[in-house]
Amino acid sequence: MKNILVPTDFSENCNKAAELGIKLAKLYKSEIHFFHLMKTPVDWIKLDKQKEMQYPETVKQIGSAKAALRELEKEAEHESLECRIFLEFDGGQTNILKHSGHFHHDFIVTGSSGTSGGVRELLGSNVENIVRNADVPVIVVKNQEVSFPFKDIVFVSDFLQDVNEAFKQVISIAEKCGGHIHLLRVNTDTDFNSIEQGLDPIKKFLKNFPALDNYSMNVYNEPDVETGINNFLQYKNADLIAMCTSGRTGFLSLFSKSIAEGVTNHSELPVMTIKI
Repeated sequence: MKNILVPTDFSENCNKAAELGIKLAKLYKSEIHFFHLMKTPVDWIKLDKQKEMQYPETVKQIGSAKAALRELEKEAEHESLECRIFLEFDGGQTNILKHSGHFHHDFIVTGSSGTSGGVRELLGSNVENIVRNADVPVIVVKNQEVSFPFKDIVFVSDFLQDVNEAFKQVISIAEKCGGHIHLLRVNTDTDFNSIEQGLDPIKKFLKNFPALDNYSMNVYNEPDVETGINNFLQYKNADLIAMCTSGRTGFLSLFSKSIAEGVTNHSELPVMTIKI
């Protein structure tokens, strides 16, 4: 994790995401970039200074955004981090991802509101689209206060797909944080079986990671994956939920789009998605 991007609209949850981004950057000794997209009534880049004055409210908003970005920069620099700030106009989700690709970010941390349904747009950029299309791991911070370092990480998979490289990202964070990994498989209505049979794919998967020792194996039989995750969290503490996404369909066979996006939308905990 060498270069972290934090898209922000300066909302409460985005501010929590910025705080988490700074802590992760400090942990990994990474560079951190704060990025703000702003809607303007006209193509702001093409305006000269005289024409800008025809839009005093927009000028005021731009000034506020620049000041907020500078405050985030100061916070990062206070932690002795390399930091850059960016303000762009009339951008959408593609701008965030293009920006991320241009600067070779290898991690994105952002905030989103609510746990009751639709993920709020991040100044024209739907967080779900960032999660679905980003080529790098994404952590979405929600309403619940972030507990960091992450001491309990839930990694959800069917353990039948090749998720080895993605799991290495989870192991890296767990080792840096001194955290415990809860490996969770949810058998749904279509594949209910014994707990022992459900453990077999996890045991086989773990043979690829013989040095891993701070983990537990968990299998739940539930009507659907999201219910399984929620029921697991009733009995186990967790600071972060991690799952994989696929570039072909958006999500692995275990997770329909509605399930994976539902977890990202509804979970009060931070959710980390990793594209494979």
